[in-house]
Amino acid sequence: MRGPKAAPLGLSEEERRALEKLVHRHSTAQQVALRGRIVLAAAVGKSNSEIAREIGLGVDRVRAWRMRWLSLQGVPLAELSVEERLCDVPRPGRPSEISAEQTCQIVAMACEQPKERPISHWTGREIADEIMRRGIVKQISPRHAARLLKKGISSRT
Repeated sequence: MRGPKAAPLGLSEEERRALEKLVHRHSTAQQVALRGRIVLAAAVGKSNSEIAREIGLGVDRVRAWRMRWLSLQGVPLAELSVEERLCDVPRPGRPSEISAEQTCQIVAMACEQPKERPISHWTGREIADEIMRRGIVKQISPRHAARLLKKGISSRT
């Protein structure tokens, strides 16, 4: 039994050129390039299930990106580029209260050798206590301090 027919997706020549350029550019993130291929295939008239089979994704994901593209087509390219249309939207939640500068101070502090006792690694509790003792941030949990360090150090390598 067949499901509902996918919404038709048309592209202007400018949109098509921008999508093809984005998909073939070596510096494009793979996630964005994949979404661009979904939109290009949909514009040719392929169904969601055909695109899903060709690309190796679930039909729901293909449908979601087709619908997302359609919902943004009313916005001119001058206001919202092709790449911006294919990027993730900001996730909901409370914004971080720790600035980039504070994160840098935390990473620099963690690179120092602990003075209280001769150990080779900081624990989450020791890191959090030292961050608050130095006044880098007023309050931080051991888990969040460790998470910040992991994120801060991995983004610098």
